[in-house]
Amino acid sequence: MTTAKTKTAKAGKSDDAVSLQRPPAEILYAEQLQQLKAQDTDVRPPGWALSMKAARSFILGDAELGIPAKIVAPVASIERMLVSLATGRGLMLVGEPGTAKSLLSELLACALSGVSTLTIQGGASITEDQIKYGWNYALLINEGPSPRALVPAPLYLGMLQGKVVRFEEITRAPLEVQDCLLGMLSDRVMAVPELTGEDGMLYAREGFNIIATANTRDRGVNEMSAALKRRFDFETVFPILNFEHELHLVADSAARLLACSGIPTTIPPQVLELLVSTFRDLRGAPDGKTTGGEAAMDRLSAVMSTAEAVNVAHAVGVRAWFLEQREGSPADVVDCIAGTVVKDNAEDRAKLRRYFEQKVAKKSGSHWRAFYEARYRLP
Repeated sequence: MTTAKTKTAKAGKSDDAVSLQRPPAEILYAEQLQQLKAQDTDVRPPGWALSMKAARSFILGDAELGIPAKIVAPVASIERMLVSLATGRGLMLVGEPGTAKSLLSELLACALSGVSTLTIQGGASITEDQIKYGWNYALLINEGPSPRALVPAPLYLGMLQGKVVRFEEITRAPLEVQDCLLGMLSDRVMAVPELTGEDGMLYAREGFNIIATANTRDRGVNEMSAALKRRFDFETVFPILNFEHELHLVADSAARLLACSGIPTTIPPQVLELLVSTFRDLRGAPDGKTTGGEAAMDRLSAVMSTAEAVNVAHAVGVRAWFLEQREGSPADVVDCIAGTVVKDNAEDRAKLRRYFEQKVAKKSGSHWRAFYEARYRLP
């Protein structure tokens, strides 16, 4: 029986990453980054850890170098992002929730800077000092304002060290907090008025930039100012359209999560296919068709993204193994999908039940039949 630790080692993780719940990209892919850096002979933009070609290979994979793809995205889109960052423009990733914007920003930051953890999490309660810098108040009272009393936040560190800073869910932050980025994106300088002399101005080192993300469901919450928008290049991240690509991604991601959870089994292919098909059907395809070609159901208000499909697949494996020491089954999918689909919207509950009666009941195959027969488990 293959242990989780063995599977983790095969996936390229270091021993330090085995016990971490969610290792950052620079730890998870440390060996790949070292390999790319050692073989990287192309010119690099100032301050970058990798060349543009090597960064593209890290994100999209390179069969010749044995580097697997980490995300499903058009090559042209990734190249546009890299070019934007190389020109010094900020990069804004927008799209539906669960389209891997955060993962993409992490991979980009890791490839360019070797560090992805200089992260600002947008929210209604975030303040400017959580973005720029704060103070050690004990030292501040005893010594007054000094570089020793200053506590750097992600933006300060990114400018000081020449690293990429990630601003997640920027439209969740208040407008006045968003606009504090204007000086850093335009003049590449942060004023520290409490300090005097050279310490009063922090000039960004080569390699500094900002990658922000915003999901379309938050549009209008705290709309970005026109001045801030002008300082970003926008790139839309779309859901995965190809069924096989999405199935492969969900299978790989779920297998990695199950290994980290100490589960020696993976989700059976038929169960994964059923899960991904269900998500795509409930999500509503752009052409108004389900995976079987029939007319699609009404779209749910819940987020039926690829990321949520991965979470459900992980939950299916955890439920099956830790409760009954077996592989996941279609009935487990019914149990685990309920918490994703049925949140606080009664209409979604009705739509889910209607999906089982109108769509699942007509599908062929023993796994679909078992899926339909387990509909009584729905809340």
